[in-house]
Amino acid sequence: MGKVKFGLSNVHIAPYTINEEGKYEYETPFKLPGAVNLSLEASGDSNDFNADNTIYFSASANQGYEGDLEIAMVTDEFRKKILGETTDENGFLFENKDDVIKPFALGFQVEGDEKARRFWYYNTVVTRPANNAATTEGSKEPSTDTLSIKTMPRLSDGLVKVVGELSESNAEAYNAFFSKVVEKAEAV
Repeated sequence: MGKVKFGLSNVHIAPYTINEEGKYEYETPFKLPGAVNLSLEASGDSNDFNADNTIYFSASANQGYEGDLEIAMVTDEFRKKILGETTDENGFLFENKDDVIKPFALGFQVEGDEKARRFWYYNTVVTRPANNAATTEGSKEPSTDTLSIKTMPRLSDGLVKVVGELSESNAEAYNAFFSKVVEKAEAV
C-alpha cells in the first residue's frame, strides 16, 4: 500500500436491497461526479477495564464511520435513486416529506504516491443535503453540496469496507472494481 494519499475521484453509488435470506443485493453502480472532499471519522466506543493499577483490558467497537462527502452538485440521478425524489412529465424534480432515502454502497478512489487505492463501504446511509447558493461578487466562486453520511457494518457478515490497489496478480479485478460492488473472494 502507498505512503501518502491525495486526490479523491471515481465516487460511485450502488443502491441495495436485502433479500429474504438477509443477503445484500447491490444494483449496478452509478458514478457521482464532482468529488471535492471526503472526511470519515471512525465510529464506535472504546472501553477500558482497570485492574492491578493499570489498564488490564481494552476493547473497541467498530460501528463504521461518520462524516461528510462534499461534491460539486448532487445529481438528479442521486436524488431519484437514493433520496427518493421523483420527476413529473415536465422533468421537474419533486421532493416529498414521505420520500424514503435508500441505503447504498459507497465507492471511491484515492490517489497515492505509487498506486490509486479503491474503496467500497458496504452499508451507507445519507441525509438530505442543504440548499446553498450565493450571489456573484467580482469572481464566480462555485457553491458545493455536502452529504452527511454514515457507514455501518453489514448485518449479514459484519463487513464494513474493502480497500484494493493494483498489483501484478489482480489487474482484472482492480480494473472492474467499480463495475459492481466487490465481495470477498475465496482464500487461496
